[in-house]
Amino acid sequence: MDLMTMIMKMGDGLGKTCAIFFLTLLFSLPLGMIIALLGKCKIKVISSVTRFCISVLRGTPLMLQLIAVTYGPYYLFEVSVSRNKLIPVVVAFSINYAAYFAEIYRSGIESIPQGQYEAAQVLGYSKAQTFMKIILPQVIRVILPSATNEIVTLVKDTSMAFTVSYQEMFTIGKEIANSQTSFVPFIVAGVFYYVFNAIVSFIMSKVEKAMSYYSI
Repeated sequence: MDLMTMIMKMGDGLGKTCAIFFLTLLFSLPLGMIIALLGKCKIKVISSVTRFCISVLRGTPLMLQLIAVTYGPYYLFEVSVSRNKLIPVVVAFSINYAAYFAEIYRSGIESIPQGQYEAAQVLGYSKAQTFMKIILPQVIRVILPSATNEIVTLVKDTSMAFTVSYQEMFTIGKEIANSQTSFVPFIVAGVFYYVFNAIVSFIMSKVEKAMSYYSI
């Protein structure tokens, strides 16, 4: 197999890699905020259960969670595994990354000075208005560096989908490498991931500069 054919074949898997990446961000970012707010809930049972779930998700391997979500329903409830493995893969990634984003959001929220809340109250803002219009923009600015690190990690973690035989870029590259007895597919995959991460880092740096307006 020549290099161009190899790149084209792996390019098909790149689309699936991108699907994992973008769908995970789409679901994990808002879910992480919900989990962060539940963790700060004044009802002790809710906050305790939420923190325990975060601890489990962050304390166990993503690879194990992928296997559990993909094959667990069959072994536990004899429910057939979805033919479209993108669904359990995205579910596992989204839940895992939501736990990490929840901790990032929590640290951002706790970094906002109490005076911000008091000033909003004096101006007549409701709690919802205070959070959405004053607190959240500042939180986003504060957490952007940490969030960027997680997003960059997500690009690389998409390769873990090979665990459940989902045909994303790394899985295809691994199959080509095995069939051709060649290390070249791994080099091609490395270049793909590097370029992808370079683009993500560039975009996030632009977002960070745009959000610098909201300084504490």
